[in-house]
Amino acid sequence: MDQVIIHVDMDAFYASVEIRDDPSLTGKPLIIGSLPKERGVVATASYEARKYGVHSGMNIKEAYRLCPGGIYMHPDMDKYKAISGQLHEIWNSYATALEGVAYDEAYLDVKEQAVDFDGARRIAYEIKRRTLEELGLTCSVGVAYSKTAAKTASEEKKPDGYFEIRTPEDFINLVIDRDVRSLYTVGAMTAEKLYSYGIHTVRDIQDKKDMVISLLGKQGRWITQLAYGIDDRAVTPYRPEDAKSISREVTFQEDVMSFEFLKDVLVLLALCVEHRADRYGLHGNGVTLKITYGDMKGITRSRLAPHCDSAAKIYQNAAQLLDGVERGPVRLVGAGIYNLSGEEDRQMTIEDLISGDIDHNNSMTDLLQRLQTRYHLDFAGNLDKIYKADVLHRTVEYMRKHFDQNSK
Repeated sequence: MDQVIIHVDMDAFYASVEIRDDPSLTGKPLIIGSLPKERGVVATASYEARKYGVHSGMNIKEAYRLCPGGIYMHPDMDKYKAISGQLHEIWNSYATALEGVAYDEAYLDVKEQAVDFDGARRIAYEIKRRTLEELGLTCSVGVAYSKTAAKTASEEKKPDGYFEIRTPEDFINLVIDRDVRSLYTVGAMTAEKLYSYGIHTVRDIQDKKDMVISLLGKQGRWITQLAYGIDDRAVTPYRPEDAKSISREVTFQEDVMSFEFLKDVLVLLALCVEHRADRYGLHGNGVTLKITYGDMKGITRSRLAPHCDSAAKIYQNAAQLLDGVERGPVRLVGAGIYNLSGEEDRQMTIEDLISGDIDHNNSMTDLLQRLQTRYHLDFAGNLDKIYKADVLHRTVEYMRKHFDQNSK
């Protein structure tokens, strides 16, 4: 037995936290994400809401059509992040290695502590017990010989479930006649491509493995391995320095026509990217710009920008990329850095610029002063709040409305 892996997945995490904190929500269809009159998607939904067909990632307007009597709430990411830290403390106490997938989900390598599957089962139930008693939340846990099988197992008995898959044969027997999307690396676009060639189930992947490889290349070879229960990936703890990129984006509640306004938003996005890069001592060697137009057409542009971690440099490159894209109503704008590596010299930060310790003729200082004057904002002592997603989105929406009113 090479591996014993536990996959822990919290049950409707955001919604469950809100129900725990407000018992009056118990038994009601609760949708966490955007509000029905806003643009956005569902972050998560309670199991009562899922009975109406509401699910994570669904457009909020579609969710409201399906469940008009639901309770809709914005997420409280600071609260969820704090609880996630408590969850990770529990999980880490049983694992040699922990690979976090999100706030509410992780793979645990427990072979050393568990020795065998019976020991892993005891650990799994101990995790479930502690999660309920210490945090008032439920989780579903899968135990298996591989990461893919463990993920499949944790989904098998949701919510508050337990399941184990001990061998590749057990895995194959479980999923053989299920849709190709039961293999978790098969996304919607890949599935549609497979469907178009008559490949609908895991059995079809086995029967037409050469076709799958021909259609999808390297990805196809990986998918055919999974169809036979083969997955030898180790549990790998996440390290920020292993990330390929850092980015931030915002979706507007109404399409934006002015590219001058978009550049104002890029100032704040650059600030957020700089902050995250600085937290982990990283810098990028390229800058990206992401645009989604009102018709949902999306584009991404990039350019090399060596040793880029300052907001000023991120902004300048993103703004230049923006100058080169097609004009039209914009639904979403994002900026980021890529080709990350460790920081070698400390770059100037926005805090440095605002503090007055440097030349006030600096272009970034001028940009921030322009934003403060144009939108009546006060950045002094408040920059750290912009890093929070909800504050960023509220600030951008305030700016958008102010800009529109003054442009009429």
